[in-house]
Amino acid sequence: SIDEAAGDFEDEDLIAREDMVVTVTHGGYIKRVPLSAYRAQRRGGKGRSGMATRDEDFVTRLFVANTHTPVLFFSSAGQVYKLKVWRLPIAEPQGRGRALINMLPLDDGERITSIMPLPEDEADWQKLDIMFATRSGGVRRNSLADFVEINKNGKIAMKLDEGDVIIGVETCSAESDVLLTTSGGRAIRFEVGDVRVFKGRDSTGVRGITLGAGENVISMSILRHFEATPAERNTFLKQYGAYRRARTGDAAEIDAPTPAEEIEDEGGEVALSVERYAEMDASQQFVLTLTELGFGKISSSFDFRISNRGGKGIQATDLDKIDETGVLVAAFPVEESDQIMLVSDGGQLIRVPVEGIRFTKRASKGVRVFRTAEGEKVVSVERISEPEGSDGEADEAPAEG
Repeated sequence: SIDEAAGDFEDEDLIAREDMVVTVTHGGYIKRVPLSAYRAQRRGGKGRSGMATRDEDFVTRLFVANTHTPVLFFSSAGQVYKLKVWRLPIAEPQGRGRALINMLPLDDGERITSIMPLPEDEADWQKLDIMFATRSGGVRRNSLADFVEINKNGKIAMKLDEGDVIIGVETCSAESDVLLTTSGGRAIRFEVGDVRVFKGRDSTGVRGITLGAGENVISMSILRHFEATPAERNTFLKQYGAYRRARTGDAAEIDAPTPAEEIEDEGGEVALSVERYAEMDASQQFVLTLTELGFGKISSSFDFRISNRGGKGIQATDLDKIDETGVLVAAFPVEESDQIMLVSDGGQLIRVPVEGIRFTKRASKGVRVFRTAEGEKVVSVERISEPEGSDGEADEAPAEG
């Protein structure tokens, strides 16, 4: 009978497979909109209104996923929660969505720090690893398969020492590197393989970087691994820097000599073939760093040499100018077509195209990207996941009568 068969079905079996655009805002609101609601526009179109966010809110994460795609939500307190896309609130393109704090059993002060859509077939999870980083400099690597079974109340993703929080969670493969950056202006890059795969979820992991007094880790990024000698990296950086200056008209960087502690690692220069230069250029990524007083820059991923896990790292900014620039508050890979949003502790927002930020050496202080008001500091820097002009027709000035 129908009654007997009813027990064999879950709600999910009745959910049609449909691609959804999932958006998450800086203020913690989430929604899904059918992809079909965003009609394709001709190149150069203005875009449509993406979301009626409050003035101080904006979209920081956008991804397209099937209704049956599982999404993991990692919290600052070391918990992980799992929801299928079809369980997220559906809304109009202009709709606001729903606050994550009303959807997940978060404790006071606990916030979602990473959102990760995953392969729909959980058998594929065996092929991926997941890397955690904490504010105190710890890292841990697990198989993603450890997170298949998660009940409604979530489960522990990582055991944390008193006062420590998770600052980043990323999927990774053995062909990747980890880049940790600290508030004190240092960074360390090491191979994913330097961190063994842990069997359980209730350990604190191993040391990723040794911190100085008053320092904490502000970000973890996963970069593409590329084998190059110090001499090859030096030559590439010199040639690429000259190309960028010729293209943009920027003056050569003179305020950032190579730190004395790093000179022995320089390794001279070497002739690069056209093919080798092209291979390195194709693998190159751009790392944005930004300080609390609004100084920022873009540097080549080749400027961050690979070393062993657990050291003190190398300069990610001009440490002699840190009193002038303030501590680092952000460091992450960007594309030239990206835009970033800076938020100050006084509620000021500024939207900046990445292509307008200067490319320079990692050990320089950079240029002023955001002139903070007296007594104010930048507290958050996010990549924006909505195109310019997303306010739709409202951007256009009214016709004159």
